[in-house]
Amino acid sequence: MAAIKQSSTIQENKQYALDLCPVTYVMEKIGGYWKPIILYHLSTGDKRYSELKKAIPAITEKMLIQHLKQLEADSLVIREAKPVVPPFVTYRLSKAGQGLSPVIEAMANWAFRDREGAFSGGG
Repeated sequence: MAAIKQSSTIQENKQYALDLCPVTYVMEKIGGYWKPIILYHLSTGDKRYSELKKAIPAITEKMLIQHLKQLEADSLVIREAKPVVPPFVTYRLSKAGQGLSPVIEAMANWAFRDREGAFSGGG
């Protein structure tokens, strides 16, 4: 995989957008298909990997692991591993991740309303 040239025009433009646009900043943190879904499921409490996988059956193991690592790196999710055999790992929202809960909840509420409108011919 090629390294990203940090001084490129596109990287400068991206950083400019991140600095000026709050929506760009949020999308950088939770953008993509799976991250908001993972955050939605963690908003109800701590989950083990297997619980997340069961709650989101369409996600591949690779994607779930990758996105959990990204969410952890962005300080939105806390991974806690207990030193026991077999390993016992739980994931929970950090304070910053909890701050996104109203946003994720608003997305879910909008979906329920929009879906209902689409089914009743209003959408």
